[in-house]
Amino acid sequence: MAVTEPRGRLLLAYATVYFVWGSSYMGMKVAVETMPPLPMAGVRYLLAGLALVAFTFARSPARPTRAEWRAATLVGMALMGSNAAVAFAVKRIPSGVAALLVAMTPAWMLAMEWWHDRSHRPARGVIPGIGLGLIGIMLLVGPRQLLGSDAIDPLAAAAVVFGTFLWAWGSLRGRQGPRPASSQLVSGMQMVGGGASLLVLTGLVGGFSTVDVAAITLRSWLGFWFLVVFASLGGFTAYVYLLQHATPARASTYAFVNPVVAVGIGAAVGGEPLTARVMAAAAVIVAGVALIVLGPSTAPAVQGGGGDPAS
Repeated sequence: MAVTEPRGRLLLAYATVYFVWGSSYMGMKVAVETMPPLPMAGVRYLLAGLALVAFTFARSPARPTRAEWRAATLVGMALMGSNAAVAFAVKRIPSGVAALLVAMTPAWMLAMEWWHDRSHRPARGVIPGIGLGLIGIMLLVGPRQLLGSDAIDPLAAAAVVFGTFLWAWGSLRGRQGPRPASSQLVSGMQMVGGGASLLVLTGLVGGFSTVDVAAITLRSWLGFWFLVVFASLGGFTAYVYLLQHATPARASTYAFVNPVVAVGIGAAVGGEPLTARVMAAAAVIVAGVALIVLGPSTAPAVQGGGGDPAS
């Protein structure tokens, strides 16, 4: 769609998606300092989803059907499960490193779409982008003392990569099945279904016994509410605005800007080490994702679910 909105609004929307989503990784790391990752993610998305659904209901008399709720819940379980995996990982690895691993999500989406429909063969330039991204991941999780610094925790890295597969599958699945016309309502329903599912899972694995409300610090509460209000609600609203008033390729540039922002904030605010390994991996992964996102075969951006596993 041609850009016809005032330049100031577009710049604000870009700044929100770039910097709020980029800083959400540090917000998540701060939140899980004294909050268990699984219930934190469940409550976060349930609250954000209920707020978005209530806001949409107040503006429109239309109500989703049971089939639409079932479809949204299935997709939400994958998307919010991805977020829970990242929340688990940032207790073990720097938030900027987690963002770098998450940046490869567009690659998995392209691979899954190609596997499902071979007519969607990636164009020239996309395959090299995927290759660069994989090289960047290997730099992060490679042998000890590579480039003068230790490798990251392999379990945490595996959790993030598994989460990106969940996010890619959920995003592609979200294009199918019944859904309301409002993208905001779809996203809210996915958050409600996914958040509620995470809380059910928390109960099944006895996760509520690990919650000590009295031990939760003010710092973690601030991180939690930053995620609910700014990352989930504000960031998503800005992203939907960009999808409506900018080209999909430009709106999707968050995929390779967010990791840079996350690494910078992690180093400047969180004191996370900016090692030669991280810097080299960041350069390689960001270059690879740029080729993937800006390539001519880039899949259309998916409305709903927030657009990023940390949002």
